[in-house]
Amino acid sequence: MSTAAILLLVAFVPMLFEARRSVANERVLRAAGAVEPADDVYPAMQLVYPACFLAMVMEAWTRGGGFDGTALAGGLVFIGAKALKYWAIGTLGDRWTFRVLVPPGSTRTLRGPYRILRHPNYVAVVGELLGFAMLARAPIAGALGLAGFGALLLARIRVEEHALGLRSR
Repeated sequence: MSTAAILLLVAFVPMLFEARRSVANERVLRAAGAVEPADDVYPAMQLVYPACFLAMVMEAWTRGGGFDGTALAGGLVFIGAKALKYWAIGTLGDRWTFRVLVPPGSTRTLRGPYRILRHPNYVAVVGELLGFAMLARAPIAGALGLAGFGALLLARIRVEEHALGLRSR
């Protein structure tokens, strides 16, 4: 199996699992009366996030070669980021989705990784992008992906905190 094929599997198989979980949780939240803010940046995130990984795979494919020490370190960062993300997902339970959906009476979660980090899921996403860029040995697409998606994450945090009635610190 080629390096590019392995990278595609590493990036997109977990993404499909996460999308399935998100859709199931969206149904639960909407049935409970959850409201989605009109100003969310999710439509852009929905395109940019997978495009970042695809661009990194394309850069890896054009560069050729296999996996080295940098790739190994990147794989470990990616796995650590996924572990943090799945801890956040498990902590939020059916409140976790790709969208900002706020059920009536929602408050900020202060359990699990949320005791330590205000936005552990978003920290994990940055780790995924950084780790994958290292794994794919794709510094150009990785840097552009981190910058572009990072800007979307900052906008998303503002939307989410506003929806929950919180102020950024």
